Amino acid sequence: MTISERRFVDGTPEPTTRLLPAELRRLSATERGLYDEARMDHHARMLVVATSFVEKTVTCGRRLVLLNRHAISARRGLIVSGLPGTGKTIAITQLGRPHELLDRARHPRVPDRIPVLYITVPPAATARMIAAEFARFLGLPIRSRLNMTDIIEAVVGVCTDTRTGLVLVDEIHNISQTTRSGAEVSDTLKYFSERIPATFVHAGIGVEESELLAGTRGAQIAGRFTLVPTRPFPFGTDWKGLVATLELGQLDRYLPATCTASSPAHRTGSDSPASNALPRWPQPPLRTP
Repeated sequence: MTISERRFVDGTPEPTTRLLPAELRRLSATERGLYDEARMDHHARMLVVATSFVEKTVTCGRRLVLLNRHAISARRGLIVSGLPGTGKTIAITQLGRPHELLDRARHPRVPDRIPVLYITVPPAATARMIAAEFARFLGLPIRSRLNMTDIIEAVVGVCTDTRTGLVLVDEIHNISQTTRSGAEVSDTLKYFSERIPATFVHAGIGVEESELLAGTRGAQIAGRFTLVPTRPFPFGTDWKGLVATLELGQLDRYLPATCTASSPAHRTGSDSPASNALPRWPQPPLRTP
């Protein structure tokens, strides 16, 4: 696990003290710069609001972990699928964080456990690339002379020894069942899921309509995995509750209750630097006539 991943799991940063307008005016230019930088650094941690979708993903995932705890084979998994920007990665990482914290609490004197493993499927991935992603997360050296079997056996051995119980596979839509390399990647993930006694969680764009679930291999995946779809927020109670939560944060120079109609990303353009510097928002709400 990298330093950034460890920091993500270890805890939520304390927010900075929010100053009143009169207090801000008394700050020097240097002090104001430091104050703004501290607040931006706090927002840059991309703190997550527990929306109903995040809660549903975490609940389903934890139930599957419990169901799979004593399973010998054919373990159940979870697929999180939806449009870009609807919170798929956020949801699966929020599933992984409490799982690791709970494992630490149960085994406080066993520091060498790796309860959660997270990888991203690269574009045009091959089976060896996927095995290497597993190994890289575990800190295993990848030497050119190692063949696929060597890497897989090393990964399975370390995951078994370190009691890995949850495997998060992001960007799963990069796998295509219609190509030979894509089929081999799918088979490799399936083999890992059979050898590693863990619950596998996949996340990707439009998985339910993709080639991943096509054919014989796809039917096996669909039969073992529970699908949790994501979608833009409807303009209703969920969206207004989310905005109300964010308005309690470290935002300055805005009018409360003015964001309920649309997100800052909607007003500024979702790809603009301004929206990317704001707290993590889901897709703008859907309005019905």
